[in-house]
Amino acid sequence: MDNEIYLKRKYQYFSLEDKLNTPLELYQAEVHPDWIDYNGHMSESFYLYAFGDASDALFQYIGVDNDYRLAGKSFYTVETHINFYLEVSKGEPLKFTTQLLGLDAKKLHIFHQMFHAKSGDLLATTEQMLVHVDMNKGKACQIEPAVEDILLKIWGYHQKLPIPRQKGRIMSIKK
Repeated sequence: MDNEIYLKRKYQYFSLEDKLNTPLELYQAEVHPDWIDYNGHMSESFYLYAFGDASDALFQYIGVDNDYRLAGKSFYTVETHINFYLEVSKGEPLKFTTQLLGLDAKKLHIFHQMFHAKSGDLLATTEQMLVHVDMNKGKACQIEPAVEDILLKIWGYHQKLPIPRQKGRIMSIKK
């Protein structure tokens, strides 16, 4: 099924054409009690932690799973920008979207948005640059073909999406 990706996290599959004309919705969470700081709302470090889980959902979706990592390949984050908009408290539901902003043979530029899952309010965003790494050699390497094929399909749709207004002016993949 060249046009379909099996989504392991939810044990369902869908057509790429049905889902890729908007940012991906791959991850939801609830604000854990240990994420709450002394001000009674989610601590800033846990925003990054939750965005990391959203990145893990993307990796699982594109085939960067435990077997991929055991084979010595992975993505490493090399730069992150976070914007905070609204506070969120213990037990509140979160929904994340992920948009590809850039892709080349070794790099992936992504943008996550964190929303309150009930109200739809934008809580925070993060923009990240990732490098594909051969962990055995400790250096950047080309993305494996099966993962690259999936990313190229997603990128074909996402490059047509509006650029998020929070996107930084400096972070980009130079061609």
